[in-house]
Amino acid sequence: MSKSLSIQAFLASTKVLLDVRSPSEYAQAHLPGALNLPLFGDDQRAQVGTCYKQQGRDAAVELGFELAGPRFVDLLRQAKTLAPDRQVRLHCWRGGMRSEAVAWVLEMGGFEVCTLVGGYKAFRRWVRTTLATPKLIFVLGGMTGTRKTDILHALAALGSQVLDLEGHANHRGSSYGALGMPPQPSTEQFENLLAIDWAGFDAERPVWIEAESRRVGTCRVADELFSQMEAAPTLAVTRPLAERLDYLVEIYGSAERSGLIEATERIRKRLGGKRTQQAIALMESGQLHEAFEILLTYYDRAYTHDLERRQQEIPTVDVGGLSAIAAAQKLRTKAHRLFNQSQPQTAELSLT
Repeated sequence: MSKSLSIQAFLASTKVLLDVRSPSEYAQAHLPGALNLPLFGDDQRAQVGTCYKQQGRDAAVELGFELAGPRFVDLLRQAKTLAPDRQVRLHCWRGGMRSEAVAWVLEMGGFEVCTLVGGYKAFRRWVRTTLATPKLIFVLGGMTGTRKTDILHALAALGSQVLDLEGHANHRGSSYGALGMPPQPSTEQFENLLAIDWAGFDAERPVWIEAESRRVGTCRVADELFSQMEAAPTLAVTRPLAERLDYLVEIYGSAERSGLIEATERIRKRLGGKRTQQAIALMESGQLHEAFEILLTYYDRAYTHDLERRQQEIPTVDVGGLSAIAAAQKLRTKAHRLFNQSQPQTAELSLT
């Protein structure tokens, strides 16, 4: 008989994770690391749901077995491929009939099965609660092109705790942020990824997060997390304009010109018609340094406006000429000093 686990025990398990919901449910969002082993296809799931509403539970169960029965042998064979050791944990939407049916099939085939109490719905409640859990945060700010993302990755390499919003969103956060990136996940999946990271962080150590708006491309940062970011101390890195332009060319220089132009058109209203046309003409002629210098007039102005909105002085760290690792080391030193100066009665903050 399968063992029912709470969300904490379920997530702590290292057994192969199977999501037995339909392909479209899985594609919308799923537990990170889960593999899809659907009991029903999308059309079949819709049929069973309609039957349940129109004829009741008994009729829906009968239809479910009629549709799923021929799949049982395929489910068993696929599961053996996905989990050769025959140990799995699985879930459906509410922890009901679909997970029970698949668990029964797999157990008959010699599997050891654990199911999730409350199913994916319980996991989503856990996500919201987890993202609302307070943690010590340092926000990494700085103007466009200061290599914040590279520095964030360097902080992680040095052992700091890092929440990579752009990495999980597959987007760099600006109008140009999707260029050269994989498709973005749904906001729901974005939250799932962030919650898994957030739950794993040591509450006694700070978490570094790159400064972002509420949306990273199409992914929205959960209010519970964003409010913590808004209240957290920020350290901003600075670099000379020439270095920033070199970096932007390095990142976007290989992008298709049509993509760059389309992204530029999206900010026409804020950049201004004349400057937009100038930037596009420079892109078309391959003069990317000059084009990006025009674009920075908008992004730098937006950054300055945000600082004025916050009405607070943000410490800066000059990282001009420094590698990402060297910049990260300098940033950690500054953060350590500032934090411990501001809280003399507490034990010193550990950044590693």
